[in-house]
Amino acid sequence: MKKVLLLLADGFETFEASVFIDVIGWNMEEGDGSTQLFTCGLKKEIKSSFNQRFIVDYVADEIDVNQFDALAIPGGFEVYGFYNDAYADKFLDIIRSFKAQNKIIASICVGALPVGKSGILKGLQATTYNSDIRRKALAEFGVQVIHQPIVEDNNIITSWNPSTAVDVALLLLEHLTTKSNADSVRKLMGF
Repeated sequence: MKKVLLLLADGFETFEASVFIDVIGWNMEEGDGSTQLFTCGLKKEIKSSFNQRFIVDYVADEIDVNQFDALAIPGGFEVYGFYNDAYADKFLDIIRSFKAQNKIIASICVGALPVGKSGILKGLQATTYNSDIRRKALAEFGVQVIHQPIVEDNNIITSWNPSTAVDVALLLLEHLTTKSNADSVRKLMGF
């Protein structure tokens, strides 16, 4: 069983998180049955953008990276406190731990910014939300910012806005399983 850890910061974007939940879940039920997703936050109850409340499976202190095969990080809204959690040491340490074991890391939109802040994107190519402010912030972490919807470099997937979310989740599934399995799940989901 391939296990995905969905790392959620307060203020995370619900849609961007939900695509990982759905794609991995659809694969479990209708695909090859080989994936499972678990959620994690810095505290047990977190709020998404627009103040929806969620209870996560794990808090950061409980995570053993050895038990997971991939990390997924949705973006979020600054006004809802996204960067307070996303830039916290415990959040960044989880990212670094996944990279230290060369596990797949997939982010959507500004989910690339904590990945950049963690230091693991230094010298690599990546993208983030397609605004000058967010691209500049990513570049300040030593990242070569590429202006395209999805960028993959060194086992790290980044993307530029919510419109890429489904494709990023399916690309993660492809890396965890096979292209034909991911294509089958894509078709079953109607994308």
